[in-house]
Amino acid sequence: MKAVIIGQQDFGKAVLEAFLDRQDEVVGVFCAPEKEGARPDPLRVAAQEKGIRVIQLPSLKTPEAIQVLRELAPEIGVMAYVLQFVPQEFVTIPTHGMIQYHPSLLPRYRGPSSINWPILRGDRETGLTVFRPTDGLDEGPIILQKKVPIGPEDTLGSLYFDHLFPLGVQALLEATDQILAGTHQEMVQDEELASYEGWCRSAESEIHWAQHVTVIHDLIRGCNPAPGAWTLLGGKKLQIFEVRKHLFRTFGAVRGKVGEISGMTDQGFLVTVQGGQIEILRVKLEGGKKVDARPFAEEQGLQVGMRLGTS
Repeated sequence: MKAVIIGQQDFGKAVLEAFLDRQDEVVGVFCAPEKEGARPDPLRVAAQEKGIRVIQLPSLKTPEAIQVLRELAPEIGVMAYVLQFVPQEFVTIPTHGMIQYHPSLLPRYRGPSSINWPILRGDRETGLTVFRPTDGLDEGPIILQKKVPIGPEDTLGSLYFDHLFPLGVQALLEATDQILAGTHQEMVQDEELASYEGWCRSAESEIHWAQHVTVIHDLIRGCNPAPGAWTLLGGKKLQIFEVRKHLFRTFGAVRGKVGEISGMTDQGFLVTVQGGQIEILRVKLEGGKKVDARPFAEEQGLQVGMRLGTS
């Protein structure tokens, strides 16, 4: 089988290696140009080390991109973590078309931060989809899906690296085999069930301490490790990563006011919120590195009664 890989970063590299490991022929790799000073793209590096032709173009909508793909004459195209727009003129060139990976159960959570949002919203299940790319963002016919439970302490990192990443690589292999064997089915997405969410960035990851303890806990989990849920401490941005949730069971159990540090623990410190406390275990202060919360609290002189979220 002759395949072309379109993608970038570690996921693209893993997909490339998975196809090569089973003796498929990868005739070319398309990946976005790297920004000056950026970390070398692992997919580009891996392809060049294996002597595979690498094509880095600022756009895949150009006549040059179309011509190069036609010259490569692949049987199938595999899109693995693609942020560039891919037009239908490009997509339809391979003999058996192209397939694309998306880390959600489409049609839910279309968009670029599809791993963050299910955690932020308290969902108990997510998954991945392999589908046919169209000009609509994540809107093409579905070829296969795999479901993944979201555990109560799962983070964006654990969900992706432990589940959606390895399952996604295998799903692309599985979908490719089905297509070449002529056994696959394509299901049109139900627009009544569809949702689109944009990027989860700094504005979306700010912690509002007056929200319920479960909402805040889900926000921090869904932003760990990126973009990192945050608050203010002495006018500086304090990113919060690892936490535990503690519920108030009775009125008498309430300690402190909302947004206040209400206690110290062996591993960190407690912040009171609606319905409970968030035990903060790992943080990163603006300009610093990620550190354990208890020594951080001691170094910064944090005390019970101090408020977070203010300058």
